[in-house]
Amino acid sequence: MTDDRLRATPDEPIVAEGRRVPLTSPKGLRRVPRGVDELATEHLIVNMGPQHPSTHGVLHILLELDGEVVMAAEASLGYLHRGIEKLAESRRHHQVGTLLDRADYVSGIHTELAYAMAIERLMEIEVPEKAHWLRTLMGEINRITSHVLFVGTFGMDTGSMPTFLYTMREREALVDILEAVTGSRMMFNYVRPGGVTGDLPAGIIAKLETFLADVDMYLDEYDVLLTDNEIFGPRTKGVGVIDGTTAVAFGMTGAPLRATGVAWDIRKAHPYAAYAELDFDVPLGSQGDCFDRFVVKTAEIRESLKMIRQLIAGVPEGPHMAKVPKVLRPPAGEVYTAVESPRGELGIHLVSDGSDLPYRMRLRSPAYYNLAVIDEALAGGLIADAVVTLGSLDIILGEIDR
Repeated sequence: MTDDRLRATPDEPIVAEGRRVPLTSPKGLRRVPRGVDELATEHLIVNMGPQHPSTHGVLHILLELDGEVVMAAEASLGYLHRGIEKLAESRRHHQVGTLLDRADYVSGIHTELAYAMAIERLMEIEVPEKAHWLRTLMGEINRITSHVLFVGTFGMDTGSMPTFLYTMREREALVDILEAVTGSRMMFNYVRPGGVTGDLPAGIIAKLETFLADVDMYLDEYDVLLTDNEIFGPRTKGVGVIDGTTAVAFGMTGAPLRATGVAWDIRKAHPYAAYAELDFDVPLGSQGDCFDRFVVKTAEIRESLKMIRQLIAGVPEGPHMAKVPKVLRPPAGEVYTAVESPRGELGIHLVSDGSDLPYRMRLRSPAYYNLAVIDEALAGGLIADAVVTLGSLDIILGEIDR
């Protein structure tokens, strides 16, 4: 061996005993153990759920962690599956609403309405004007009960327990009104093909007006507790960012989509019930982060209150139910109808063979599409932010698994 070896650079071969010996190592082979010249950690696989309070239901998310950084995430569903779409095939049309109440069990008025609209379109049923107004009124009350539940649970996700206790005050007041009108606190079965099951009982308008007189003050309390909170802001701003292109690619709708700046709301794009006659705005965000999703939701509460005030002031007289057959037999065909539920575009794709049973029924769950982006949104963030990001999407597992 000559002194040439000492002077050789890594790009120059070594001449030893007449042979050219390259200095480069084979691909993938390191000269020293990994831990000698750099600091690294092994990736850890963590199961988040299915029984975990921050998954908002029976949800399992598989996380790959590098320290506290999420490298990859995968949501696995089906733990709450009850076969609602298949069960509908053995139920008469007027019985399907009881199944759909148990899909999105927080806002059943909207799933009932989507199905009733599908039957009405197939059978060309003319719904009375008063029924349209009552459907819209109950839908917006139900939207607020869902949104305040989101505000409360999202507050807990970010470490604020008092917010949940405050929001239950408003939710209970409105759930009492829903119970008085529909007979149930959650599984309403109120909207039927042709109209609604009953008119507003005596005293409900006065009870609503009492609630409306104080609710703005309550919403200001939410701002003090969360929106302007110096801890809540850093926990949500710039966290779980989803841009508009990604949101549209994943089929997201509702507040998570509008938080990116995309103005898509079924109530405006394809008005149904009495929405065409109401004056309301569609709140939008710009950053597409957890904070914007929260702000859009709270702004939607104020818009729903604006609509409720218009509805109780202008509800028309007349029947609340059209004359429909006791046994519904829509003609053969298929139809898709959609409503703007608290979670986004909730659609019903119904196929009829002319009998009194649905041939096929599929529920387009907005929460399912919103959850699909979780694999993309969690990667690169912290595990603590995974809880906040998931909570900001406002998912309901009963609707997702169905």
